[in-house]
Amino acid sequence: MSRAFTREEDSENAIAGVGERPISTHRNLVTERGLAQIEETLADLRDLLAKAERRGDRERIAVVSRDLRYWTARRESAELSAPGPGGDVVRFGMGVTLEGDDGRKVHWKIVGEDEADPAKGSISHVSPMAMALFGKKVGDVATVNGKEWEIVKLSES
Repeated sequence: MSRAFTREEDSENAIAGVGERPISTHRNLVTERGLAQIEETLADLRDLLAKAERRGDRERIAVVSRDLRYWTARRESAELSAPGPGGDVVRFGMGVTLEGDDGRKVHWKIVGEDEADPAKGSISHVSPMAMALFGKKVGDVATVNGKEWEIVKLSES
């Protein structure tokens, strides 16, 4: 096939050696904070793209364009979800305090995939831990990777 019939976008990605960012097949549930993060990321990427275009930096244009396509798709598929007040079962957007069988306590907030940052106390709603917790109440036990965790507290954050 002639190069004249390839998309310019494809040739830009080939220049930079970047492929598309994979988009999850799971529902794109987001918290209010997660939706705001997506919006901020899109604004930042638009600024970066404009700067790269002014400099004529084709490699940077390809990378930023790829990221812009990813975040645009994530924004379009985002489903804002917030737990109602006073919930007594684990749901998306809630904070869950767990106690392991060794007595160690941990606290996780269940958030969207793009918002999750386990090092900062948030896990994805499709993670094994979140999946094991959904629908359970304080006092219930969830088992993940052979370890038991008792739910000791639920919070709205």
